[in-house]
Amino acid sequence: PDNAQAFWNYLKSDLVPPLPHLHYSVLALGDTNYAAFCQFGKNCDERFEKLGAKRVHPRIDCDLDYEAPAKSWAEGVFSALSSATEAATSDAASTSSEASAAASAAEDPQGWSKKNPFLARLVANRHLNGEGSGKEVRHYEISLAGSGLSYEVGDALGVVPSNCADLVAEILAVLGCDGEEAVKIPDGAETSLRHALAQHYDICRPSPDLLKAAAERGAAGGELASLLDPARKDDLKKFLWGREVVDLIARLTKPFTAPELIALLKNLQPRLYSISSSPKAHPDEVHLTIAAVRYDGHGRGRKGVCSTFLADRCAESTPVPVFVQTSHGFRLPTDGNVPVIMCGPGTGIAPFRAFLEERLASGAKGKNWLFFGDQKRSADFLYQDELEGWVAGGHLTRLDLAFSRDQAEKIYVQNRMLENAAELFSWLESGAHFYVCGDASRMAKDVDAALHQIAETAGGMSKEAAAAYIQKLKTDKRYQRDVY
Repeated sequence: PDNAQAFWNYLKSDLVPPLPHLHYSVLALGDTNYAAFCQFGKNCDERFEKLGAKRVHPRIDCDLDYEAPAKSWAEGVFSALSSATEAATSDAASTSSEASAAASAAEDPQGWSKKNPFLARLVANRHLNGEGSGKEVRHYEISLAGSGLSYEVGDALGVVPSNCADLVAEILAVLGCDGEEAVKIPDGAETSLRHALAQHYDICRPSPDLLKAAAERGAAGGELASLLDPARKDDLKKFLWGREVVDLIARLTKPFTAPELIALLKNLQPRLYSISSSPKAHPDEVHLTIAAVRYDGHGRGRKGVCSTFLADRCAESTPVPVFVQTSHGFRLPTDGNVPVIMCGPGTGIAPFRAFLEERLASGAKGKNWLFFGDQKRSADFLYQDELEGWVAGGHLTRLDLAFSRDQAEKIYVQNRMLENAAELFSWLESGAHFYVCGDASRMAKDVDAALHQIAETAGGMSKEAAAAYIQKLKTDKRYQRDVY
């Protein structure tokens, strides 16, 4: 995690002395869909042990549904840390309970959460791309009236989707079921198989447990078993691209029963989207900017669960279950006079539309500079009228655009940054905050590399000095990222 990088750099260095006096336990958070499941937590746990620290309670690795194991871990840690006296144990238990209650209140002050989402109403669904675009980006407006929900710019909105009815029907057909079979849902209650598949389980991405069970039953002509070798994780990733649960179970020599399949599926998770509106500009509303995911894979059309839930399956009368996910590391400066530089290509524009609305509504006087890019200016200039209007009115001080396919040589936002290195560095030197939103694997890395290069060239720094300069921006919370 970005906010733990400096901590980890120190912990793994030779600067750390032996730590025999330290008592510790690690709660690791992760997602089993990723190869490096809970790896940061595992690394910390092993490093503390190597440094001689005393583990007071075993590490617990949490998947996306972390609440129950996290509670178990907290109870175990408080028990381990309490003294042998009954009073101390009682105090520790009380403290644990109070801490849990406080954490719950802090996380969800209004009572709405991913376990108890507010049933909101979709009031606008607008396609943002023009003719000739290869993308389908949509602007959504969701009414929060009557919810008591509040948010700040920089926060995310959690949306709890339902699965596509056609995909549910395909799975039922493969299983040879009519959908009325009784199965258990995650909270232990009983419901119909059709309802469980539609509302409670991930029926797109095969879980590790399903892959293992399918391999044991000869899925993919026996090829899957060899692909589960950890040494072949890249081959497995290629094999799984465009394949869903139905593709695996359709090729089994011995099909799963309904309860067997349900036991192998992961819970359907909410999707978190950067909010693209300011509550000051749109009271009782929240706006989202989302690309609908649609593609073909292995002879079948595929689609993103939540992006097409909103695009295709939500009419104005369809409840949209939502909750607010507070961001603690993606915030505007508290002083409205501080300049901000925002880098958000594609749907990464979302939080910066919110930032600009907020600064306008609050009367902030600080300068605003936005780097935006996409494929084609004629078709992919998201929120063009708003952005150009803010430029004309002086609210958006600078707007630098990078449309990659409008010329022979592709141009990206990091290229525009480098072209304006001297001025960008001048803004940083005057106290500007720098923000990035979008793809973590490519764009955010390229932007970060460009920022280091700007510190070297415009700032006249060595590589080491530039790295220290950028790290200080992060430490001072002047370089913040919302990447995925």
